[in-house]
Amino acid sequence: MKKVILFSTCIAAAATMAACGGPGAKGKAAADTAAAETKAVPEYTVINNATVDLSGFPQDKDGYYVIFDGKTFNGWRGYGKDHVPSKWTIDNGAIKFNGSGGGEAQDGDGGDLIFTHKFKNFELEVEWKVAKGSNSGIFYLGQEVATTKDGKQRMEPIYISCPEYQVLDNENHPDAKLGVDGNRKSASLYDMIPAVPQNAKPYGEWNKAKIMVYKGTVVHGQNDQNVLEYHLWTPQWTEMLEKSKFSPEKWPLAFELLNNCGGAQREGYIGFQDHGDDVWFRNIRIKVLD
Repeated sequence: MKKVILFSTCIAAAATMAACGGPGAKGKAAADTAAAETKAVPEYTVINNATVDLSGFPQDKDGYYVIFDGKTFNGWRGYGKDHVPSKWTIDNGAIKFNGSGGGEAQDGDGGDLIFTHKFKNFELEVEWKVAKGSNSGIFYLGQEVATTKDGKQRMEPIYISCPEYQVLDNENHPDAKLGVDGNRKSASLYDMIPAVPQNAKPYGEWNKAKIMVYKGTVVHGQNDQNVLEYHLWTPQWTEMLEKSKFSPEKWPLAFELLNNCGGAQREGYIGFQDHGDDVWFRNIRIKVLD
């Protein structure tokens, strides 16, 4: 159980101002204290549910585990759930999210989908396509995180605990024009690093995604080209978070979790995002690099 954490520098500043006295000192101290309180990391729990044994899944000739057989959801379930939400279906050998157009994780039996094994060092390959104007994502090193308020437990979104490989119709979804330098287009590290070159195929066509994680080094590939590289758990990673929508000022819980993504074991779930839009995933395989 994570206890409430306050950023000590803010608290110290408030205490110093209160002690110094002088015109406006009390008001300034009160303002600083209020600011510190808004930066509190809420109490949270990382939920460790049962996982599947990879030995029960076939390996192909290249040594990859095939974690989707094109016919069943064996090994998969909804994030924070014990079943596969009904909006996720199997369509002609692919996992499909049937969108409502109402935005991410909408009402009804939707929500993100995860494969119930935690991976540490790995190479993931998956093909994806989107409908016109669709948005989704591929999560890795994900955790199931819940917060408690007024005695009630609430699941937090998976994307505040882990990096996201963006899946997007770059031509027709408005997110492609947001962010900085295209860092919300497909294959980007969402809201942090753009994919270069940006070689995504149009909506309705299949794209190849590759994600490699090895001892903190992460590489995104798209359509047989490496498009970005970065390094987790480094000062550079922390600096990127501080400049993103997940900064400690904007989203303290997300900053806490992402800065330490994967937790103590530095491992987590693979997941697909419900963003309310039609998206398909197929030929999903993963190689363990440990």
